[in-house]
Amino acid sequence: MSTQTLLASLFRYKAWADEGLLAGLAGLAAKGPADEYRCAMRVFNHACIVDRIFVANLQRKAHAYTATGSREPPGLEALAESVRETDRWYVDYVARLSPEELAESIEFTFTDGSPGRMSREEMLGHVVAHGGYHRGEAGQIMTRLTGSSPPDTFTGYLHQAEPARRERNA
Repeated sequence: MSTQTLLASLFRYKAWADEGLLAGLAGLAAKGPADEYRCAMRVFNHACIVDRIFVANLQRKAHAYTATGSREPPGLEALAESVRETDRWYVDYVARLSPEELAESIEFTFTDGSPGRMSREEMLGHVVAHGGYHRGEAGQIMTRLTGSSPPDTFTGYLHQAEPARRERNA
């Protein structure tokens, strides 16, 4: 399996898991305490902002973010639109990268003004890992309040997306 093939699968998984979390947040909004819902929304909004910052970094473009979070998260509908748009961008972006582009190092500036340099594949790996960490953080809030959280495992995604993986070879 190539790096690009793996990254493509991981970004499809990320989009699937993000959808699950958005559905879970909608349920939490309906029955959870407002302060806990706000906390989960802030966590997921932070992950989305970082995703968008790295969209700019990967394209060597400036972004308007001065922080990786916001005091007040947007509403669920606005956050969902941003998450979905960003997830689509990553899935499309990874599909068209060459191995040389994946390995290319890019200089950028962190929101605190510090310089950074990473390869595209390192940035993409960071986005996947960072998003998973914060979905888990929001999922813990949901589990504590409701007893469960949306499914969020790569294996679960793979077996749902490709049910034949559950079949045994003769």
